[in-house]
Amino acid sequence: MRIVLALLAAALGYLLFWPVPVDPIAYDPPAAPGFTGPFAENNALDAAQLIHLPAGELGPEDIAQTPDGAVYTTSLVGNLYRIDGDEPVLVDELGGRPLGLKAGPDGALYIADSFRGILRWSGPGTLEVLADSIDGAPIVYANQLDVARDGTVYFSNSSDRFDPETMGGTKPTSILTIWEQSDSGYVARIRPDGSAGKIATGFVYTNGIALSPEEDFLLINETGRARVHRLWLKGDKASQRELFLGNLPGYPDNLEAQGDGTYWLAFASPRVPSEALMPYPFLRKVVWRLGPMVRPAPIHRGMLVQLDGQGNILRTLQDPDGRLGVTTGGKAVDGQLYVMTLDSPWFARMPLQP
Repeated sequence: MRIVLALLAAALGYLLFWPVPVDPIAYDPPAAPGFTGPFAENNALDAAQLIHLPAGELGPEDIAQTPDGAVYTTSLVGNLYRIDGDEPVLVDELGGRPLGLKAGPDGALYIADSFRGILRWSGPGTLEVLADSIDGAPIVYANQLDVARDGTVYFSNSSDRFDPETMGGTKPTSILTIWEQSDSGYVARIRPDGSAGKIATGFVYTNGIALSPEEDFLLINETGRARVHRLWLKGDKASQRELFLGNLPGYPDNLEAQGDGTYWLAFASPRVPSEALMPYPFLRKVVWRLGPMVRPAPIHRGMLVQLDGQGNILRTLQDPDGRLGVTTGGKAVDGQLYVMTLDSPWFARMPLQP
């Protein structure tokens, strides 16, 4: 009996006191709206064709088209692929873990690498680091970026608390950051002269960003609070931030400007039931001690939303069965909509109807 009691005491001590990296902050989220209204459930993404990366490759997170018409994506291990028809072609081995991918006005690819910061690539063997620190501190978790016509690079840093290179990758680090609800995410800007600095702070897992066609504002996805902000860059409201879309039914990932005043926003997951524990930091620590099988995780239920610059939802495309995996972004290229994924061995493509 004493052994049993000792084991029970040890188990209780572990659940109550074992050190964990997460230090939860109390947050009372609004009730998730569910898939109703403009987000009503459909199966539109069933029509998408799966395009496989070469064997063993995973994670085509983002997509970019350069001015010459070439289309690129990357993989989990940092390989760069050009998308030619149904067969992605290996172009270069970049290493790291590329996330955001954007073509600049100079024809180069700009990369938000979650391990190394902000990079620029203009051909095999040309990879260079544009910035690996901001205000004297390392860029811990670069996520997505956009490039202005004058070459200014805007990018999101998801967290200053947790480094995905040392925490097992971007997926577990994103879960850890959102479960904690710390607001160390920010958005920064690198000017053409190389000077850099933060322009917006205080986000719970900053993610996708996108410039408006006039480059007078920047849309910013705050994944950990299921909402989108607008940061004004020019005019009377310059430097002011306002809520653009709030209480979304899922956690927004990448955000792609289409150049016509519309944007494609991807949801990595619907809102998870464990949000009910957000007001209770101590219980969230206990859940984390119980291990990966109990901790919250993304739900595979693909969803893309097209919206305009006023926040109107124009269309919703869904994959309720989760065939695609965790959807991270969408971009229209030459009449085709590309749907990117976090850790699947494929991305998807489908004709985009007007």
